[in-house]
Amino acid sequence: MSCGEPHETDCSEVLDHLYEFLDSEMPEVDRDKFKVHFDECSPCLEKYGLEEAVKKLVKRCCGHDDVPIDLRAKVLGRLDLIRSGQTVPEHDVTAAPVTPQES
Repeated sequence: MSCGEPHETDCSEVLDHLYEFLDSEMPEVDRDKFKVHFDECSPCLEKYGLEEAVKKLVKRCCGHDDVPIDLRAKVLGRLDLIRSGQTVPEHDVTAAPVTPQES
């Protein structure tokens, strides 16, 4: 999508990184460029508004589920392993080993 007007930051770049902008997962300098773009480009501003509304709706409807304590502990444990540079197992190491049934 493009509005057809020239911008310092291209519409395709803005739309490709829209969720990074919505989630504040980009450097402030890039966020500032996107804000300028939204001020200049109504189609991108409209897309931003739509995606922001969907994100808020999902959060409101699905954001109240409690995470099971054991799942939370497993996820936090894996994050600690990743941060420390250790190898993360592909399977759940806390589960009981699966053994083939005897005939």
